[in-house]
Amino acid sequence: MFGRSRKGVVPARTPGELDAMEAAGRIVGRALVAVRDAATPGATTADLDALAEQVIRDAGAVPSFKGYEGFPASICSSVNEVVVHGIPGVGTVLAEGDLVSVDCGAILDGWHGDSAWTFGVGRLDPRVDTFNEATREVLEEGILAMRPGNRLTDVSHALEVATRRAEERHGLALGIVDGYGGHGIGREMHEWPFLANEGRAGKGPRLQVGSVLAVEPMLVLGGGTATHVLGDDWTVVTADGAPASHWEHTVAVTPDGPRILTPRP
Repeated sequence: MFGRSRKGVVPARTPGELDAMEAAGRIVGRALVAVRDAATPGATTADLDALAEQVIRDAGAVPSFKGYEGFPASICSSVNEVVVHGIPGVGTVLAEGDLVSVDCGAILDGWHGDSAWTFGVGRLDPRVDTFNEATREVLEEGILAMRPGNRLTDVSHALEVATRRAEERHGLALGIVDGYGGHGIGREMHEWPFLANEGRAGKGPRLQVGSVLAVEPMLVLGGGTATHVLGDDWTVVTADGAPASHWEHTVAVTPDGPRILTPRP
């Protein structure tokens, strides 16, 4: 899925290309905000999908996900124990206290934006709410490693260290989902290299000014790491049924620090 490269650096985008990617990313951010606001008890994930597609198309963009390797929708909507790649449907009706992860992508003028966030429907159980906040913090700390001269696994290691710090800070056991992570992004949604959410520092290609990665920690409350894929060949669920949280931003390396290309209004 991610392609291959023999180069020792993550490819760089020009300042103009980063601006173009941010234009796509801002549309994704608007779609995510609209979906969160519409995620009330009684709404279906199909409702959220239709809304996200409308926001994206009204902005002159195209949903990245729809039709990608056969995926049937414009968002991935992953509720409670679903980690990623949940398929929206009229049969998935949201209820008070659900934890919902929405992953969304858009293509504008040939450039991709990709972002995800996780939120509650109504009031969350306090422990689940803390868990979700911890995952957001892990994303923010991992993004800080997106600096010129760092290697790919410096970002992976930062995410892992941030996860362990969050465990101590919040008194929670947090599992890092096996086998899933971030990726390069640009003219294609998934580009080389794959970005693991844990690992030893100092390995892999170097980051340079203009390098872009989708950084996306996926954590499980309770410390489990195992998942399995349902019969639809898309939906990834935690093996122990514990809730999962998924946060993602598309991030560029700049001389002045990381630049988030998928800001939310």
